[in-house]
Amino acid sequence: MGKLTFGMMCSLDGYISDANGKFDWGQIDEDVHAFANAEQARESTTIYGRRMFETMAAWDKLAEDPDISQVERDFAALWRKTDKIVVSRSLAQVTTTRTRLVRELTAGDIEALKTSSRGDISVSGPTLAASYLRQGFVDEVSLYYIPVVVGSGRPAFPDVGSLLKLERIEVRPFNNGVTFMRFAVKK
Repeated sequence: MGKLTFGMMCSLDGYISDANGKFDWGQIDEDVHAFANAEQARESTTIYGRRMFETMAAWDKLAEDPDISQVERDFAALWRKTDKIVVSRSLAQVTTTRTRLVRELTAGDIEALKTSSRGDISVSGPTLAASYLRQGFVDEVSLYYIPVVVGSGRPAFPDVGSLLKLERIEVRPFNNGVTFMRFAVKK
């Protein structure tokens, strides 16, 4: 049985992009990327909201790009082999590898995914994750804190509804200033 996890890179003040929608301040080095790849390897399925899927879909083709680094190539291969579910009412179709489009995932759908999963299931995208956090579906939250403060923008936790209690289970600082933190969601 897999856990449902939410992981994100964000600024120290909790934003995934700045007020202009930019994330160029969030560049990570190979050490952090290799660690993120190991995290990705634990996942058998990723659930995406539309916007995050549209951002991540580029990885489907990047595997063949000779100009990317080996750690990026490794991530592209992991991304392609992971099952992907895109939850969207506005997308007409998806064409990336191992991807299916659904209009919604019910509580029963998520429970069935967890029960049948051969690995963890991640939800990617703060709006969809906030919905799943509000409903009590998420078991674990992982954040990569980038050492910048952006002041405003798109928050990692847009509206979780009420107080969300977490228990820290892992902290890992990296030489470039990024800090990874993993939390269990207290239920």
